[in-house]
Amino acid sequence: MLPARPRKPRDKAKVEVGVQIAQRWIVAALRHRKFFSVQELNRAIGELLEKLNQRPFQKREGSRRSLFVEVDQPALRPLPDERFDLSVWSQATVNIDYHIQFERSFYSVPYQLTRQTVEVRATPTTLEIFHQGQRVASHVRVRKPYTAVTNSEHRPASHRAHLDWPPSRMIGWARTVGPHAAEMVEKILASFPHPEMGYRSCLGIIRLGQRYPAARVEAAAERALLGGTIPDRIP
Repeated sequence: MLPARPRKPRDKAKVEVGVQIAQRWIVAALRHRKFFSVQELNRAIGELLEKLNQRPFQKREGSRRSLFVEVDQPALRPLPDERFDLSVWSQATVNIDYHIQFERSFYSVPYQLTRQTVEVRATPTTLEIFHQGQRVASHVRVRKPYTAVTNSEHRPASHRAHLDWPPSRMIGWARTVGPHAAEMVEKILASFPHPEMGYRSCLGIIRLGQRYPAARVEAAAERALLGGTIPDRIP
């Protein structure tokens, strides 16, 4: 299909002729009439449109109405039950907490897909996740930032058996930094309904520990604890 060029009426001659016919038989016929509501105008247009469709062709048999009944109407199908939603596609990597991040919110996928790349299809109301062409998860889209949407079926029976960083290992690493870092990691893990939902924050702290000296990370943890920036729990 080749799109018509702008300001090139010859690219869509039949459409332009249809506009010309409507102008002659409808717009021109109503040019001297006055209307006081849109409904009144639509009724007048509808009457003239029906006459135009019933008007016989000049060079062939039938009319626009008869041609519609013969050709177009048998090919019509009922409208879909659900309204069409424009989709936005993107890619994401599944974190070790078996969640992907989309627009500052987190959505779960089956834990077997940890560290795998998935495709995300987002509509105004839903978010679908695909892996190798197969849909693996579907969630209601949330608008509140930093909200975790978790399907309980996506969680492993034994989380430690499937992850490289179970809670004990994260806490153990934090203890090598200092007591304040360990307390901070413990509070983060305890603040979520499921400890693995706090892995993303804990891994961020671990990455900071790889970039900065342990003393500096410990001092930052102490300051965070004193400032009360880590909640005791998240409802």
